[in-house]
Amino acid sequence: MPLDATLLEVLACPDTHHAPLEYDADAMTLTCSECRRIFRIDSGIPVLVLDEARAGDNGKGDR
Repeated sequence: MPLDATLLEVLACPDTHHAPLEYDADAMTLTCSECRRIFRIDSGIPVLVLDEARAGDNGKGDR
C-alpha cells in the first residue's frame, strides 16, 4: 500500500533535527535524510518511533 504524496510532504524525522524522510516503496521504509535512521511502514502506517528505528548506512541511527 503506497503512502499518500501529501502525507510524505509533511512527515519528518521525530529526532530534534526534524529532517525530511526519503520513501522507499519497495522496502516499505522511510529513511531520515540527516541521521539515516530507517523507519518501517507497518500496514500503511509509518512507525516513527526512535527506539524502533534501524541504523542506516552511516550508523548514526544506533542507540
